[in-house]
Amino acid sequence: MRASRALAVTATAFAAVGLAAPMAAATNGPVNVAVNPQSVHQGGTLKITAQGCGHGGKVWSNAFPTTTLSAGDGTNYAHARVRDNTTPGQYHLSVKCSDNNRIATHKFTVLAGNGAQGGLGGSMGPSSVEMQVGGGLVAAAAVGGAVFLVRRRRTSHAAF
Repeated sequence: MRASRALAVTATAFAAVGLAAPMAAATNGPVNVAVNPQSVHQGGTLKITAQGCGHGGKVWSNAFPTTTLSAGDGTNYAHARVRDNTTPGQYHLSVKCSDNNRIATHKFTVLAGNGAQGGLGGSMGPSSVEMQVGGGLVAAAAVGGAVFLVRRRRTSHAAF
């Protein structure tokens, strides 16, 4: 009696798992689509995130070439570089999962220009004026230190 009850419970559990697996693999399509930053300069890069695309997908817009959406459970992401010659203004991007025909859209703005050219701090050396000022300060410190040491020596010899 116990064996038949255990067998029935085991069979029911396997049937439940077997029927739930196809539903878990199917997705409802992309949801919660977001863009970071919301406004990007020409030639800039957008990070697009979406949920619901377990097998990945694709993202496209008139402002950038089609790019691939990452696969995996949870949040899917893609990076898209806006073309340098994109006309400034508002654009829409579209997200489509590989395993679903549903398409989600989201707005973003393209700004004129290339933005700030950051990151140049370590690649630029000092100018000649800065070098001359620095050299003058080092020379003044050396002369001042020498005068201090010479006067100190004379004072200490006079005390004996």
